[in-house]
Amino acid sequence: MTRIVIVGAGAAGLAAAEELRRSRFDGTITLVGEEQYVPYDRPPLSKQALEDSWDNARLRLRADADLAALDADFRPGRRAVAADAAQRTVTVDGGEELSYDGLVIATGVVPVPLPGVDSSTLRGLDDASRLRSRLQPGAHVVIIGAGFLGTELAAAAVKRGCRVTLLDRGGSLLARLGEPVSRHVASLHAAQGVEVRSGVRVTHADASGAALADGTWLPADVVIGCVGSVAATAWLEGSGVPVDNGVLCAADCSAAPGVVAAGDVARWFNPAYGSLMRVEHRTNATQQGAHAARTLLANLDGGHGIAFVSVPYAWSHQFDTRIQIHGLTVQGADTEVVAGAEADGSFILAHRVQDRLVGIIGVNAPMREVRRWQQLVHAEAALAAASGVAPPVSLVR
Repeated sequence: MTRIVIVGAGAAGLAAAEELRRSRFDGTITLVGEEQYVPYDRPPLSKQALEDSWDNARLRLRADADLAALDADFRPGRRAVAADAAQRTVTVDGGEELSYDGLVIATGVVPVPLPGVDSSTLRGLDDASRLRSRLQPGAHVVIIGAGFLGTELAAAAVKRGCRVTLLDRGGSLLARLGEPVSRHVASLHAAQGVEVRSGVRVTHADASGAALADGTWLPADVVIGCVGSVAATAWLEGSGVPVDNGVLCAADCSAAPGVVAAGDVARWFNPAYGSLMRVEHRTNATQQGAHAARTLLANLDGGHGIAFVSVPYAWSHQFDTRIQIHGLTVQGADTEVVAGAEADGSFILAHRVQDRLVGIIGVNAPMREVRRWQQLVHAEAALAAASGVAPPVSLVR
């Protein structure tokens, strides 16, 4: 075992490379990154990175010296186009074929495109830089899609002096998080002048505006599509690596002989929730990248990896509101405000499935109280994973 290829140079891919070196792997690590940049942090792209005062250098996950210490063959600006699990090769654009003993797939997700506005989605640093130059005071910005990305971009655009129309196909903003959270976010945006149109369907959009199903045309200076994402697995077609809404993995993140996956692209069986799930959160990417590397080394040495038990964590800042999610928010769950009060704008909402606490959402809640409920979520997850009888739940996107 001398050659490991990592496809994807984000948080998950970097974590895998670092864990390989920590585990004393002294062979060749080839890190293939589609973008021209060194590994960087993505969550700020829809928040702080849109401010004029922002320095993109702050996004870097590691200094040059730290990256050099990995002694990795870093290939920035190269895209994997094919793989062959039987022959253990990865082909990159230009036709170069990379042989491997072990492969880490960490390619993340790609935005669902909208005809006419493909260039105004937000996936990477170049997209954020382009949007920052276009979000000028007085500009009318139409945002299609009102999940976390859409609402965060709306808040950032308002902060830059833009007039914002937020189009939501559902009935209310972030309704999947529970009515108290949805009401709070909706009132927050309304107070800041965001025009929210819920229950609308966009039939066409281009750089000049968006057409709605009722015949309304919304002219705009900037149109941004935020209608979701899909796992970046097109390059794995015919590779022998199983793919279904992500790279299909066992509980230890292994997908095929000598192949593991991590981060947004990995769909693995999480014993804590008794389900296959794919988690698009920054913290999960780092933790799973390191775990996948350990599994790869164990499998290559003839052993078996241990299950990756994960309690997802996500956060959002919108205007003066901090939202933290520990665990899962589940469609059809029983929800209850367990601390604080919605009327005060500071509360914790619990999600329960079959009487089990599966997740909590803190809205401007004191950190001490959030941590207390977070510990309860983790304790429930650990108990379910240990017992092997976790009730299946589904991660809501």
